[in-house]
Amino acid sequence: MSFALDSQIAVQADTVAGLLRQKTPALDPGRPLVFSGIGTSLHAARIAAAWTWLVTGGAVRASAVDAHDLALGYPLGPADQVVVISHRGYKRYPRAVLDVARQAGATTFAVVGADAPEQNAEYVLRTCPNETAGTFTVSYLASLTVLARLVATLPGPGADRFGGRLSCVPEILQQTLAQPAPTEVAQECAASEPLLIVGSDLDAVTAAEGALKLKEGTRLWAEAMSTEFALHGTPAAFRPGMDVLTLTPGTDDGGRMATLRELLAGLGARVWTVGDDDEPLRFGHIDPWLRPFVAIVPFQRLTAELARVRDTDPDSLHGDVEPWRSLMTGLEL
Repeated sequence: MSFALDSQIAVQADTVAGLLRQKTPALDPGRPLVFSGIGTSLHAARIAAAWTWLVTGGAVRASAVDAHDLALGYPLGPADQVVVISHRGYKRYPRAVLDVARQAGATTFAVVGADAPEQNAEYVLRTCPNETAGTFTVSYLASLTVLARLVATLPGPGADRFGGRLSCVPEILQQTLAQPAPTEVAQECAASEPLLIVGSDLDAVTAAEGALKLKEGTRLWAEAMSTEFALHGTPAAFRPGMDVLTLTPGTDDGGRMATLRELLAGLGARVWTVGDDDEPLRFGHIDPWLRPFVAIVPFQRLTAELARVRDTDPDSLHGDVEPWRSLMTGLEL
């Protein structure tokens, strides 16, 4: 059984390569920078905010704020630069953030799909056509690519490292996509609920995006958290037989992932490692700052494999049967 999701996953390297060649407006390093979105778009916003901190050496400390919260609860001003990510460009709260930001006199950037309607923003940066699968994949990496190009316009001690290595992403992404499908993991985890995903630093955001893909495409409840969060209080809920997907750190994490894995094993959980060369869930070697581009791929592919095992449809997000069809169709986003 094949899905539209499979083809969407497969085109990601070519999509990223094309977007890396596009021209990008420059951000102002002397002004506050706010990234905003909802769901997958918020995950992209969180990555972009972290990149800003790293590239500028902390000179620009960007924030990532949920579009619902930013539209309704936080003031903006003319000094702000506001970047709103929205794949299809029609959801009310991302659009509301742009309206509020324009009214406040802020400089606005809309990162939206190629087929999205016109946006109330000074700069509209297009990503990719609408996806044919409801479980978004290529849209996420397309947004990350445009955001990376934006962040790369900022000066700082990490600028050469970040900007200079972006060109390597498509090749390493293609290598990752060429890895065998994680069929073994899908078979073993098909009945695991909840399914826990853990990572540190940028990998914690990847974990959140991976958990969302699994929920959308497989109807399994997946939970994501940072390594340190998983060590504080949460062990009280760990139990024998649960499956935990753990992202091997790309940088020094103080040995905390190793500690967590040992704890989980001691409690009888089944621990899967993500990123190691000899594991079924692996991705290509890349600069740790750029890991979000490739670390998400094993989770995208696991979603497709689990959907096959569990006989779910990742293209419809459960909208193919009642009562989900009626309720989700009637839900105003």
